[in-house]
Amino acid sequence: MRGLSVGYVVRRVGMFLFTIWASATLMFFIPRLAPGDPVQAMITRITSQAGYVEGSGRLVAAWRARFGLDDPLPVQYLHYLKSMATFDFGYSLAQFPAEVGTMIGRALPWTVGLLVIATALSFLAGSVIGALMAWRGTPSLLRVFLPVSLTFTAIPFYILGIVLIYVFVFTLRLFPISGGYRGDLTPGLSLAFVNSVVQHGTLPALSIVLASMGFWALGMRGMMVTVAGEDYLTLARAKGLRPLDILFRYEIRNAILPQVTALVLGIGGIVGGTVLVEYLFGYPGMGALLYQAISTTDYTVMQGIVFILILTTVTAVLIIDLVYPLLDPRISYERR
Repeated sequence: MRGLSVGYVVRRVGMFLFTIWASATLMFFIPRLAPGDPVQAMITRITSQAGYVEGSGRLVAAWRARFGLDDPLPVQYLHYLKSMATFDFGYSLAQFPAEVGTMIGRALPWTVGLLVIATALSFLAGSVIGALMAWRGTPSLLRVFLPVSLTFTAIPFYILGIVLIYVFVFTLRLFPISGGYRGDLTPGLSLAFVNSVVQHGTLPALSIVLASMGFWALGMRGMMVTVAGEDYLTLARAKGLRPLDILFRYEIRNAILPQVTALVLGIGGIVGGTVLVEYLFGYPGMGALLYQAISTTDYTVMQGIVFILILTTVTAVLIIDLVYPLLDPRISYERR
């Protein structure tokens, strides 16, 4: 691939593997440092529902042995690394005998759909707003109203979600309050199901878009100001190109490259905000599942979800590192 050296690719892949290992290691130890016993918590929930569990002490011991919680910590760690490497996340501690992989498989499409659409819309809207804020040809009326759209950036995702629920659910009654689709529908490609999914996903996506597009707008505005005095823009104007052609083909095209890098690096923060958004809207995605796992001290589900999120983010960073020379021919990682 033009612009890349073999040494650079090897270093980036090595850093990719190291980051996954380090993150997975932290994810193994952090839940175990928190107070609480997942098996005891499960027995407590059963007791609160059934009133009494006979032989609860023996049951706790059997479950701890079943999940290897009585093994020495190094042995648990090695088993954990093997499971992560083979994507065998085991069984849920809180919802046994449900398999973690199955639970993640049900939740993952919802989160991927929500994040892809919301992130793409916020990135595009923010970049366009930022470009128009810095472009000298922007009408005066837009220059007044565009900055107003950035005020939502100061509001956290979940607070904005509460406001949207109050306005569009309880006041205007335009959208459903929770869930991924109507309970009387069967998942499929029918028009009714797709329409229900869109209705249930609009407010969660809108809260993410409104709360995050300001960051992209400010970043894009800064880069547009940086490239405004470049010689190639002066040449383009001297050649008599139309202002809109100069804006899209020269200014935005060069200013948006750092935005692409920021987009990849910001995925982790967006996912973090999505956890509370999905829980708030009762959306059946990875965020709501992770919140439930944290509440029940479900180690295996927490580890499986976070590992998938870490793997996705690190893979995105690796891909952008490798394709950056294709996006910007001026960048080369070849040895001179």
